[in-house]
Amino acid sequence: MSLKTASRVLNNEPSVSESTRLKVRAAADALGFRRNAVAADLARGGVSRLVGFVTGDIANPFYSDLASGIERELRKHGLQLITASSDEDVDRERELIDALIERRVAALFIAPTADDHSYLRSELADGVPIVFLDRPPGGIDADTVVLDNRAGAAAAARHLVDQGHRRIALAGDLPRLWTFRERREGFVNALRDAGIGDPERYVRDGLHDAETARVAVEELLALDEPPTAILTANNKITQGALRALHPAARGARRDVALVGFDDFELADILQVSVVGYEVSAMGQEAARLAVARIESPGEPAHLRVVPTVLIARGSGEIALAAPLEGVPAVG
Repeated sequence: MSLKTASRVLNNEPSVSESTRLKVRAAADALGFRRNAVAADLARGGVSRLVGFVTGDIANPFYSDLASGIERELRKHGLQLITASSDEDVDRERELIDALIERRVAALFIAPTADDHSYLRSELADGVPIVFLDRPPGGIDADTVVLDNRAGAAAAARHLVDQGHRRIALAGDLPRLWTFRERREGFVNALRDAGIGDPERYVRDGLHDAETARVAVEELLALDEPPTAILTANNKITQGALRALHPAARGARRDVALVGFDDFELADILQVSVVGYEVSAMGQEAARLAVARIESPGEPAHLRVVPTVLIARGSGEIALAAPLEGVPAVG
């Protein structure tokens, strides 16, 4: 039996007798042989059916939900998603992107942590479908899907102002991240528009996990004039804030209003008000952009902005306690 005949069987090509097909399959099973689909596609001058996704932090449920939305849409087109995490490390992000491009993935999704992606200009010119998620790319024009971060943070800040609060804190992520910069801008502008002086008085950033968020919120609550309301800039920071506000925590305040940016599991049970949005829909839209780019590589870059909505569940509706009679409220 020739090598060519065996190859035709393993690649499911026609014009091979059933008896020959069975013999080749039996021999392959005995040897533990598995067809290398990627190599087969590349040998034919094509690309693999694999699609790469470089996330910011795989431990964050936001990214797993995003990947789920992408995967469901790609499945309709016979594409498979592989995911890797940069852990918000710029060098790691570049390494992962280079490795995936070298393997000639059919498309690439990036939730960027770096602010310069000009090194991808030649890949875009060659028609490689690249879609940026959650944060826009730096130095290039590419398909992008982001949230309306400013509007979401502004809506949360106005909601807390409407409950009578004036000392409102923002517990934020890494200041270099575009998403947090946008949310901070929306928050600060909303407080300024409400006539609150020094709107950045209670802004704290660099809180990239639940533990650093817990410590920061506890420090805010220990101030001589602590905030009476808090907006947390992502789901992990919200979880840290909840620990700081829990009755068992030292110095906890039950009367502090809280709105979190990003919904999360059990937030409804815990009655946490959030700025929410459809994460999976965001992923599906990104996948549709990638598929469209595969089919029409010459199209100009597209920007999709996913709207947010304030979901009131109780924690963000804690009104400012009335001041004692004869004692003015501190603004």
